[in-house]
Amino acid sequence: FKVHLKPLKLDKKIDIDFLASQTPGFSGADIANLCNEAALIAARRKKDHVDKDDFMDAVDRIVGGLEKKSKIIAPSEKKTIAYHEAGHATVSWLLEHASPLVKVTIVPRGRSLGAAWYLPEERQITTKAQMLDEMCAALGGRASEEITFGEISTGALSDLEKVTKQAYAMVTYFGLDEEIGNISYYDSSGQSEYSLQKPYSEKTGEKIDKAVSAIIESMYRRTVQLLKENQDKLNELSELLLKKEVIFRDDLELIFGKRKFKSEREELAEEIEDGVSELPPSDSHSDRNTDVSVNGAHEEQESKKSDETDVEEKPAAENPPA
Repeated sequence: FKVHLKPLKLDKKIDIDFLASQTPGFSGADIANLCNEAALIAARRKKDHVDKDDFMDAVDRIVGGLEKKSKIIAPSEKKTIAYHEAGHATVSWLLEHASPLVKVTIVPRGRSLGAAWYLPEERQITTKAQMLDEMCAALGGRASEEITFGEISTGALSDLEKVTKQAYAMVTYFGLDEEIGNISYYDSSGQSEYSLQKPYSEKTGEKIDKAVSAIIESMYRRTVQLLKENQDKLNELSELLLKKEVIFRDDLELIFGKRKFKSEREELAEEIEDGVSELPPSDSHSDRNTDVSVNGAHEEQESKKSDETDVEEKPAAENPPA
């Protein structure tokens, strides 16, 4: 970020670490594009500097598309969307293996009425417990609608698609269902795409469907119970989202407190920080940028670093092992 921010006149309150946290997975070219977009937005608003709001609007525009200012949403629908997104955020915050929140918005952009950004772990393998927690997080929106309004809507279409694919992958690809057993019907050769017959009998197919349904319904009940136990905080978060339209990780911390679970990435970062803090002080000034003022006084500025992480992780069903 520091490289691409140099040409811009920035607000003094800009936090580079915060910008980095809102753009996980962005490449150098993506960040350059983001900075250019933020500068254009600031220019349209006739500002003499680029501030946090300009950067956040630039992120939304790049990731979510243009804001649909002409789209009229009824207050009741807006409330449903807010509780739906807050349900996702709440469950993700409370479950150990679910991806923690980066940002949630209910501002309509592109084809979406609301959206959330999460920061998944960079895993090479996934355990059954991790997959089940991810399924609960995906079901959090519909569960929130049910316990709040007593009915469900069509807004969970993409969530249900994701959960169904994950459940079928658990049962038919990864052998994670006890009844079906340690069997994988995944064909790494790709020949099954051209076959009209399934690699299992009709009776086994019925068992698979039943197992998939049982997994999904079990995780849905678990999600509903979790949200009921935290309904006061769910309501508080939903109302805050309705008021602000955009919320961040800090907003969840104010309501729920610090997240109890730390990702391996966070633990590693803490270990690195602890190791650096334990190093003996050095008399050398070779790592510092030193400026000499007019009267000969020295002003020293320490350099800071920001981490870049990956935000995208496809469902297990879309990436079966080779």
